[in-house]
Amino acid sequence: MRILMGAQNCGFGPASVLVAVSRLLPGHERVFVGDGVAAEFARRNAAAFDGIHELTEPHRNGAMLLDRLLVESDHVVSVMDADLVLRSVVARRPAVLVDCLFGFWQHHHSLARIRELCATVPRTSYTAARRHLACLSPHERILAAHLLADHSVVQNFPGVSRRMAEFTAAGADRAMHLTGPLVDLEGLREAGKDEPAIDGHDYDLLINTGGFKNFLLDFEANNDYLRLVDRWIPDLLADWPRFTRVLVCGGPYAGHRGGTDRASGRMVDRRFLPQRELLRQVARTPHSLLAPGLSALHEATLLGQLPLALPEQHYAHTFTIRNLANTLFGHLAGRFADVLPGHAVPEDDYAGTEALVTVAGRVLQDDGLYARFRSTFNERIERYLFLTPEQRREGVAELRRVLDGPPAPSVIASILTAAR
Repeated sequence: MRILMGAQNCGFGPASVLVAVSRLLPGHERVFVGDGVAAEFARRNAAAFDGIHELTEPHRNGAMLLDRLLVESDHVVSVMDADLVLRSVVARRPAVLVDCLFGFWQHHHSLARIRELCATVPRTSYTAARRHLACLSPHERILAAHLLADHSVVQNFPGVSRRMAEFTAAGADRAMHLTGPLVDLEGLREAGKDEPAIDGHDYDLLINTGGFKNFLLDFEANNDYLRLVDRWIPDLLADWPRFTRVLVCGGPYAGHRGGTDRASGRMVDRRFLPQRELLRQVARTPHSLLAPGLSALHEATLLGQLPLALPEQHYAHTFTIRNLANTLFGHLAGRFADVLPGHAVPEDDYAGTEALVTVAGRVLQDDGLYARFRSTFNERIERYLFLTPEQRREGVAELRRVLDGPPAPSVIASILTAAR
């Protein structure tokens, strides 16, 4: 079976889930299509696919390429890319939507109204279909994609079961499947083996900033968070001499931010690693600071590691930490609210992210706020470092219980086996 695969172009979370799903489908021809940060991640993990097509002009020539790929495919798998699902519907290709943030999406239209719009979507052309759904917000279009896809796979998280029940109450008739962590299980098994370190180097601290890019954040624009990390690392190492070699990972370090230097007398490597190399480092590095994305959190806990959450880059991170507040991970997590208690983050994806960008900029530029940031996060680090091994194990087990669900391989295999 030829499977066309794409992911929402927003950070590394969707793309990493797509890579994990693709690795669960050996024996099929797996073809990636996409642009931006999702394509960057796919290229860096090219072994997970049999072909990669980057849409350099997704709204012009890229659309023609995508239409051709759809015609040539037997099935479509989309990770939170609502547009790919809509194009699949118009092309009359069966589609599976995979969603690791199902409970996150906000909607102002009722689910019943979204279902009505999906039931009457024209299939004469993609332009007509998109115009029909033009009244929906980006979040609502993802919810609509759940109603348009033949199957949807949703990753467990607090609030997901309630959202699934709401869909059922609204008359949704598409098959919806709950799963546990959508991660690269084979890669995790390999990462857990005791093998020599990459390049012969062992690290005692891993800082994972994730993909960073989204609808607002970029490596060279709205990037005060990255500049804050750059300012802070030398102070972090001055405050904590026990960290002698540090690995800083993420999408921003593929370009000019990458490389090796020294800060406060310690070695700092900044790298954009292929996913399986990153998993090996997560498994072998005793302490890690993590931008609180769900995929990276799943990977760490399944490797038996309890990371410490860095302050939020965007609103989805705020959502994640809030919903895990009753866990040890959530309790320890760094928050910009520690630095600016009176700065409210709007309950909206774009406006909330915009507010967090503003906070990062203020902390970066104001020496007094920066000193408070450094001090409050040092308090978090101190509590994190002095957890006993038993407390760390319980923190990991606690997260696994909260996030567990039916195993993804069997769920996804059953869908595609039925399709075949």
